[in-house]
Amino acid sequence: MPHQLTFPLGLVFGFVLVLARVTGAFVFVPLPGIRTGPDVARALLAFSVTLALFPKWPQVNLAEPYFGGLVVAMMAELTLGLTIGVAVSVLTESFLMAGQIIGMQAGYGYASMVDPSTQADSGLLVVLAQLTAGMLFFALGLDREVIRAFVRSLDAFPAGSFALAPGGAEQILRLGSGMFSVGLRLALPAVALLMLVDLAIALLGRLNQQLQLLLLAFPVKMMAAVAMLAALAILFPHVFRGYSAEVFGTVARVAGS
Repeated sequence: MPHQLTFPLGLVFGFVLVLARVTGAFVFVPLPGIRTGPDVARALLAFSVTLALFPKWPQVNLAEPYFGGLVVAMMAELTLGLTIGVAVSVLTESFLMAGQIIGMQAGYGYASMVDPSTQADSGLLVVLAQLTAGMLFFALGLDREVIRAFVRSLDAFPAGSFALAPGGAEQILRLGSGMFSVGLRLALPAVALLMLVDLAIALLGRLNQQLQLLLLAFPVKMMAAVAMLAALAILFPHVFRGYSAEVFGTVARVAGS
């Protein structure tokens, strides 16, 4: 007699809702190349992570008709996933902001290259900051922290039961303000050095007006910015690790863990 493999309908609903949560997060999680990669690869990644969370799938019992309740529950799960993704993406955005500030002051804004994530023209230091942040994201094991955030959120809010707390949006907004603070602190040493270079060139030009120092300003500032970034590179992992602790602490509070 042939055997038939059957799945409870509640388990299928749990899988769909967990998949919606994971997919919503991967929209913003800063994985290098995830936005420009093939759609099949991204779908397979979300599907694989959802399968890895199989022990946390709940038995979701929806009242008939199922369609309306499933849509409402999926929207709630997408909200939680997007919240986690936005919070994690703030890490990369802080480095991008620092690269943008330094690039404008050093003169790198006049040159552009193709951004590997968006395939659009972007500043040289912005692309370098993005690649550095992506490397630190994996080097510090933050990809595993994202999986842990999913597990903790499923423990606190099983699929189909999430409701964003009133203070959750405020905590995410605070992360956004922290992004500007971290980016500015990363850029301040280089900006201060470039200001001193500008003052030195201005004083030399004042002392001897026949010197054509304007032609030397750009290469001097570019080399000074690169030298300062090389000197500060040893601090980037510490800054990234410290800010990631704050980010994932906020994610844990929003997810109820």
